[in-house]
Amino acid sequence: MAENGLKIKLNHQLEGEVPDLETQRNKISECLGKPLKKGDTWYLIDSQWFKQWKKFVGYDDSDVSSVKEDEVHPGPIDNSALYKEDGSGELKDRMMDEMEYVLLPQEGWNLLHSWYTLAPGQEPIARKVVEYGMFMKQCKVEVYLMELKLCENSNLEHCISHKFSKDDTVGYIEKVMKRLFDIPENKETRMWIKSNSNTYDYLSSKDTAIEDSIICQGQVLVIEKQNDDGTWPRQLKRTTRSYGTVSGINFHSYDYNSGGMGKVQPGLCGLSNLGNTCFMNSALQCMSNTPPLTEYFLKGKYWDELNVNNPLGMKGEIAKSYGELMKTIWSGQFTYTIPRCFKLAVGRFAPQFSGYQQQDCQELMAFLLDGLHEDLNRVKKKPYIEVKDADGRPDEVVAKEAWENYLKRNNSIIVDIFHGLLKSTLVCPVCSKVSVTFDPSCYLSLPLPVRKERQIEIFLVKLDASKRILQMKVTVPKMGCVQDLCEAVAKLADVQADRLVVTSVYNHRFHKIFQGDEGLSNILEQEKMFVYEVAFTKNSNYIVLPVCMRDKRLKTGMSNYAVTLFGHPLLVSVPRYDCTYELLYNTILRNIFRYVRQPNSSEKWWIENNRKGFNGEVEMSIEDNSDNDQLRYNPENLDDSDTEERRTRPPNLFTIVQVNPYANVEVEKLKDDGKPLKLLDHTYFAIDWHPMAKEKFYDEKEANEYVIHESVNTKFSQKRQVIQLSDCLKLFMTTEKLGAKDPWYCPECKKHQQATKKFDLWSLPQVLIIHLKRFSYNRYWRDKIDTLVDFPVRGLDMTNYAIDPHHGPATYDLIAVANHFGGMGGGHYTAYAKNKETQQWYYFDDSSVSSASEENVVSKAAYVLFYLKKPGTETNPSRKEGTLVTSQNGQSLSNEEDYNMDIH
Repeated sequence: MAENGLKIKLNHQLEGEVPDLETQRNKISECLGKPLKKGDTWYLIDSQWFKQWKKFVGYDDSDVSSVKEDEVHPGPIDNSALYKEDGSGELKDRMMDEMEYVLLPQEGWNLLHSWYTLAPGQEPIARKVVEYGMFMKQCKVEVYLMELKLCENSNLEHCISHKFSKDDTVGYIEKVMKRLFDIPENKETRMWIKSNSNTYDYLSSKDTAIEDSIICQGQVLVIEKQNDDGTWPRQLKRTTRSYGTVSGINFHSYDYNSGGMGKVQPGLCGLSNLGNTCFMNSALQCMSNTPPLTEYFLKGKYWDELNVNNPLGMKGEIAKSYGELMKTIWSGQFTYTIPRCFKLAVGRFAPQFSGYQQQDCQELMAFLLDGLHEDLNRVKKKPYIEVKDADGRPDEVVAKEAWENYLKRNNSIIVDIFHGLLKSTLVCPVCSKVSVTFDPSCYLSLPLPVRKERQIEIFLVKLDASKRILQMKVTVPKMGCVQDLCEAVAKLADVQADRLVVTSVYNHRFHKIFQGDEGLSNILEQEKMFVYEVAFTKNSNYIVLPVCMRDKRLKTGMSNYAVTLFGHPLLVSVPRYDCTYELLYNTILRNIFRYVRQPNSSEKWWIENNRKGFNGEVEMSIEDNSDNDQLRYNPENLDDSDTEERRTRPPNLFTIVQVNPYANVEVEKLKDDGKPLKLLDHTYFAIDWHPMAKEKFYDEKEANEYVIHESVNTKFSQKRQVIQLSDCLKLFMTTEKLGAKDPWYCPECKKHQQATKKFDLWSLPQVLIIHLKRFSYNRYWRDKIDTLVDFPVRGLDMTNYAIDPHHGPATYDLIAVANHFGGMGGGHYTAYAKNKETQQWYYFDDSSVSSASEENVVSKAAYVLFYLKKPGTETNPSRKEGTLVTSQNGQSLSNEEDYNMDIH
């Protein structure tokens, strides 16, 4: 399939030639580089299809001549994998950009669509670019629209689901609701958010966009019509409770019953889930139960230290919103609260958290700690600091210098409580240059020492065609190759590894046939993997042919055909040089005989009515539902040289044609003339079933049956069932080599080098946050490690991990744990936390709060750990000397006096 000869015209394609591969990739490359602009339209494309297109055109190759001639043509754009399988037409939840889909601007989509068309029955997936944030504007393609439930005040049980953009205003929603409920446009109406059966939020500003309102995913909106006498059906029955103010917008809730009100232990206040916001609730409960931070906010000290003019801050909004939320949680007046005001404030400054998709709890914690730090930074004007190289100076000198320089620009309650100091050592492998730096750290992200393996689900098609397909799960090295997968399958299924061919099947055809030395990282999680046992793989006298099955019939009143793929594709081994049509037909038939039967002698209709044209085209309408069993053929392939035996034998059940890899373009019709076929590597075939033959002789139920191997139900086990926290700390401080894509610029060599890097803990903070890196992912696969990490609840001794020779004892007790249940891209977050007043453990699950035992805290779900240093242990006495905190009015305050904590 040489580039200069590629002028493919697909079915339904517009008139004109497809440009050459280099032109294609250059034009699309230009489009991909286009910046996002509010109001523009971008399109979603299945990443698997786009990945195949990139390979086809040599997108990642700098030299177009390097494009392989056998790369598979991607065929029409097929986005079916992006939709839910329930037939609802809805996109799958929580898909990730670049992994499940790619985004292309309108001009790029128009080009691809004109070159390749869109798969039949599909519509383009167009989305608008919207703007997130108030002060830190950021454009983003709105992949998921917000679904709301709409109802009338007179009939609250009847809800209509409707989707809106975050750019839509409350007034626009009102217009839609008037249309849906047949309310005259000139009729006065009011809009309410129905939070629960007893609480309603009044939407007063019709010009407010959904993004700037308190409207959340899945909420019920109520439209209320004014009475003829000017009154309203829904009257205020109780006092108004304020949810606070964000950027001048006041939020109020009207309570008809007390809802979440009631006397409770301070701090035991649940947080309502606003729609996939359990990640936020978990993080907030952990931080709420961090005593020194909460005391700071409850005493109102943050008002004196707000830094609203900090260009790196959030205008004080994050600190104020967080402070108000802490006062509510610790007021002892609510069993739960609705953190809408805080959620809105976060979304304004961090667009990645502005929607209502599941996010990472630790990432929100990192943002919140950084946001609070900048909002409360006591340094009003940051001086320029020139970073000096260690240049062989003692670590104590360099560390002290680094910390003092840091405090000149960063001094806040967050620094006081959470910041420690890390030592980083880089060594050049060429010139042995050693670079030592000391950097403040707010938390430790610890790797888990587990086997670097993954599980891949495959369907094994054995050479013995009487056996059903075997569904299996095999464990393979994450960075292994396809041959490792073959060996794993061979071991479980008692077959020979060198007779296995690994393929990816998509839409009843081969998406890709893998070579043994290809990396397993090229296999995506969502790919459907079929492994075939074939007769020969390395015999030059035989060839393995990919074959798919098609249902091909004439359209009603038209001269062209409708082609539908069905069933599982096949790999068949035949002689390379002397394979006839008849031999190929019989070989295919042997591979499918388990679910295909031959006509018997009693079925004379098949033999008698099809004797003339056993290899012809079917002239049957695609919409012909009559019971007439007569099949009419146009004989095309019979000639004078055909023998009487071939003229009188029963007709074939299907015909064989050579097709392109997508099976939508016929390259050549094979002749059944007894002559050897010309078979080449990377040649694809399709078998076109005669419609009536498929109905009568193809057992679709049996064809799709498979046997489930015990490995499918066996839980993936790691070598080590329990990991000690100490092992994670040791691994964190292990010397490692930088990756080829992440080199270090050596100042001596004047070039990037794959240096070795080592982290050490120099000094430790008062509150130590430990993030367990359970999630691992790259562009090809994602994984979560569910192995139990055993960590101490009391008496975590970190003294020996701090390498500062002057570092005193540092012993910690656990105060909170953020948990994650489920897999990548979803799941559910909860939290365990120890109440600072009762010293008892509690379990926080969104709005629910319950008692917990200390034994339950250590679990496989533990994701982020909060440790508080025990009183009487010093973290680093040398740092404490001469460190003062300056309030906004310039008065010096002693941290020990005000917060009863150590300064590092």
